[in-house]
Amino acid sequence: MRPTARGLLPALLALTVAAATGCAPQEEPSAGGTPAGPTACVAGGLDTRTEGKLTVGTDKPAYAPWFQDDDPANGKGFESAVAYAVAKALGYGRDDVVWQTVPFNNSVAPGAKNFDFDLNQISISDERKRAVDFSSGYYAVRQAVVALKSSPYAGARSAGELKGARLGAQVGTTSLDTVDEIIKPERRPAVFQKNDLAKSALRNGQVDAIVVDLPTAFYITSAEIPEAKVVGQFADSSGAAEQFGLALDKGSALTPCVTRAVDTLRADGTLAALEKRWLADAVDAPVLT
Repeated sequence: MRPTARGLLPALLALTVAAATGCAPQEEPSAGGTPAGPTACVAGGLDTRTEGKLTVGTDKPAYAPWFQDDDPANGKGFESAVAYAVAKALGYGRDDVVWQTVPFNNSVAPGAKNFDFDLNQISISDERKRAVDFSSGYYAVRQAVVALKSSPYAGARSAGELKGARLGAQVGTTSLDTVDEIIKPERRPAVFQKNDLAKSALRNGQVDAIVVDLPTAFYITSAEIPEAKVVGQFADSSGAAEQFGLALDKGSALTPCVTRAVDTLRADGTLAALEKRWLADAVDAPVLT
């Protein structure tokens, strides 16, 4: 990262040091001598790739409902809206955000990054943490029900309304757990080795509906089986759901401040409101009770 230039006179060295500590995340040593965390994340004064700008990466094409019209900069879609909300929390206005096209695999590969943070439905994992930093999670992946639009179960609004359906899910997944533990259908669900087989069964009418994670449900209905719809999603109650996080360069000085911004947006209800607007209401994926 490029340090911020400061052309002060030597006689003002003390003031220079004081000013510098207010313009970047500062850390206090822990008892073991390891930085314990930031003491200041000054709005708009972070040590970003470009002074005064925040560079955000994502892949292309940028799919709905995470983005809209393949244009991350328009602020539409869940992840575009999250990016601008994080930027605002960090003190950067809409015009200060610069978008960078980053292939998915590059965003989580080892090596220097050409972005300050990247968001592209990147699941936080221990393996990826060896190559990049992550913010805290901004989205907990939920399970969803997909049915053909012509199905009598396409309008279901509760787990109870799905009990009579012929349901399918991939073996060994939280999707199958959702079928067994939340929907509790009257007949045994069809179990598939791969989601591709479950999708074929749905398309061929062998099952009335399948349960998959919500991002997969969006992709199925938008790109693979357009005659299907997302019936609804289930609220996460396990506390251990897969999480999407913002990816940053390994050891980035921005990580503590970006995490703090995400945590603030979660605590004040912003993330929940954006999720409802762009992932529930916009694509008609209501929470099934």
